[in-house]
Amino acid sequence: MSLKDRLLNDFKESMKAKDDIRKNTVNLARAAIKQYEVDHRVELNDQDIIAILTKQVKMRKDALSDFEKAGRTDLLDDYNKEIAILQEYLPKQLSKEEIEAIVKTTAAELKIEGGKQNMGKLIGAVMPKVKGVADGNEVRAIIEELLR
Repeated sequence: MSLKDRLLNDFKESMKAKDDIRKNTVNLARAAIKQYEVDHRVELNDQDIIAILTKQVKMRKDALSDFEKAGRTDLLDDYNKEIAILQEYLPKQLSKEEIEAIVKTTAAELKIEGGKQNMGKLIGAVMPKVKGVADGNEVRAIIEELLR
């Protein structure tokens, strides 16, 4: 079953179950996918859909800090639930240890031992390896730590 079909089925199930948060979250994700398809006149495959869902999760995570500063705990809870729902459709994320191993291996392959000037080169080599399975900010933080 494709990811698009799974989203549609889950949308229908959440309507039947009267699960408003899941229904709204899945519907917004489906709308973002449809909007992309209409704008670019393409039919998205599962990898493209994963990229859009990852972007949706990132947008919600970025908004969390703003809600925290504003003291909006009601929105914090809802957004955390939405993030959890969207992550069900994404591939399992790598642990910090797995990311560190990939970064160290890549650094060894490129013969990079340290220095902030090598950060761009290392990020450029690591990101394609972890695309879709690791958060870019976490990867950047691990690389900064390694290059100190």
